[in-house]
Amino acid sequence: MIKNDLPKTELKTSDFYYDLPKELIAQTPVTPRDSSRLLVIKRDGSIEHKHFYDIIDYLKPNDTLVINDSRVIPARIWGEKVREGDSFVSAPSKIETLLLKQLKNNEWEVLLRPAKKIKIGGKIKYAETLTATVLEVVEDGNRIVKFEYDESKYSNIYEVLEKIGSMPLPPYITEKLEDQDRYQTVYARENGSSAAPTAGLHFTPELLEKIKNKGIAIVPVMLHVGLGTFRPVKADKITDHIMHAEYISVSKESADIINERKAKGGRIIAVGTTSCRTLESASDENGKVLETSDNTGIFIYPGYKFKAVDTLITNFHLPESTLLMLVSALRGKEKIMEAYKTAVEEKYRFFSFGDAMLIE
Repeated sequence: MIKNDLPKTELKTSDFYYDLPKELIAQTPVTPRDSSRLLVIKRDGSIEHKHFYDIIDYLKPNDTLVINDSRVIPARIWGEKVREGDSFVSAPSKIETLLLKQLKNNEWEVLLRPAKKIKIGGKIKYAETLTATVLEVVEDGNRIVKFEYDESKYSNIYEVLEKIGSMPLPPYITEKLEDQDRYQTVYARENGSSAAPTAGLHFTPELLEKIKNKGIAIVPVMLHVGLGTFRPVKADKITDHIMHAEYISVSKESADIINERKAKGGRIIAVGTTSCRTLESASDENGKVLETSDNTGIFIYPGYKFKAVDTLITNFHLPESTLLMLVSALRGKEKIMEAYKTAVEEKYRFFSFGDAMLIE
């Protein structure tokens, strides 16, 4: 598994706290996608207020836009605990299951609520003949389970999830999402994420076409978003926080394009913190991106020296989160926290369905 050598720091988790009025937490996505607002942090520290469709004006013909093409699965399902003899307990024993990471075949790491009701060897039955058997208890109370389903009816578990699952929206989104595709990027390809790489939600096919026509390369990498991305930081000292592993993949073709264009002076622009973490995990000490297929537990916070990424497109992140620490590492904590203060004053919309930042 890929990890970084943690830089020394005296920073605490509380150093990344900011006040956010509840009404600024976006509950629904805007339409069209690229009409969201865009806060631009220039290299000189100045701030500009734009809309996301203006981002093309900040991209140069020799740049490379690196996207995460992982696809969000309907990873939240509900079932019931099974007693011996397959008789069901009453309604209070309903079990919520969030699929986090596929390990092998039909074995997954999952988050169960309430987890204490299910011991090793315990079974959960869902709709469409889907069952889960708990195999192991892992860190943070997560479980390893093995799913079984009617293989004469479904060729893989993703087909079952499409039938019975729901999009795993974050808990701060309380309104119903009418169009499930709005929690999916327009370029999503391979199933595997338990949350959306939200910076990419702002792109439309039309905007991507305009970007291509300007001579900017759009290159896919992949990080299956799991607990490592959105797990809260509970430690007082940020160096005591341990990232949860997530699967990444960078093809030889993508690595070659990124390296060739960077060698010619082009900027590497990561769309989202997941693309950023993938690139930094897959790079050597000289900044060369390598073909990679591995798990990463990279933790980026102030003091980290970026190897591959020059510029970042990102959403506004939760207070005291690893994602806020990452963006603070790119352009400095003081500058980022001041930008967040400005965004609150200007009533930007925050988090998954919120507005975006371009950090040059």
